[in-house]
Amino acid sequence: MKTLIDFDGAAIVAVPVASGFGEDGARECMLLEGPQGWGEFSPPRNAGHDATVRWLTAAVEPGTVGWPDPVRGRVPVAVRVPAVAPADAHRLVVESGCGTADVAVGAGRIGDDVARVEAVRDALGPRGAIRCDAGGAWDADTAASAVSRLAAAAGGLQYVVEPCSTATESTQLRLRTDVPIAVLVRAGAADLAATADVLVLVPGTLGGVRRALRVAEASGLPCVAGSGLETSVGMSAAAALAGALPALPYACPIGRPAWLLGDVVADGRTLVPHDGHLPVAPMPPGPDPTRLAEYAVTDPERLAWWRHRLLAAQAAL
Repeated sequence: MKTLIDFDGAAIVAVPVASGFGEDGARECMLLEGPQGWGEFSPPRNAGHDATVRWLTAAVEPGTVGWPDPVRGRVPVAVRVPAVAPADAHRLVVESGCGTADVAVGAGRIGDDVARVEAVRDALGPRGAIRCDAGGAWDADTAASAVSRLAAAAGGLQYVVEPCSTATESTQLRLRTDVPIAVLVRAGAADLAATADVLVLVPGTLGGVRRALRVAEASGLPCVAGSGLETSVGMSAAAALAGALPALPYACPIGRPAWLLGDVVADGRTLVPHDGHLPVAPMPPGPDPTRLAEYAVTDPERLAWWRHRLLAAQAAL
């Protein structure tokens, strides 16, 4: 598999993001070309070695073995609402055209979170679905109080993602709330049934679409596809996973966010939802040469950092 990918010719790009939406700096990534198409290598900056290797495995999957056949042609999308002011949250939801929102909470005062959720409910109307993502911000006691207030503000929550920082606290919280608990799966699905009601599966985190599907099958739990801080090349793997899951009871927090100020693909191929849905493509969109040149990383230190990271992960494949 390693010999099929053009590692030496990998493009390193940095796509700018708007300030005020919780992302620091540009979205940097490497784009890898294989005989069947392109993949994206963009693990989080603080990812450890094992996690980085899984991200590389996911990046080479579409260009070599490809993705599993989908069971649906398009997938519902949830707009991601970061920890922004209520007015900005309202605008993001309205402009997205989505009927479901994933709302970031837990980064500041609960009163600010409540106001944000209330704004999202107003933007969605009474029939839209709201979930909150706390990123493991709370202990069980704090989470129980916060989730109760957020559910009241939302008029009901579909679920809450990672309200607690540990599995033990999440298990305790499940006994104290009627709101389903979702967990971002980082390696496998062992013993998650005691901790979670819903699993969030990110192909890059798990090592590709096929591995994420195996996690879903082994868990026996409802699953939703998610994406990391990727361009449309990388996010297309999440759409492929959503298209291939046997059941898809929830809209998926994927698609290009409004605060990403560019993309590496042509305008017609960027993953922006229409009518709250994204199409499921058989392979990732290829990067546009003009965009690659526009967003190319030129800083020698950043180039060396990415090359070293790639080589370390490549050696473990």
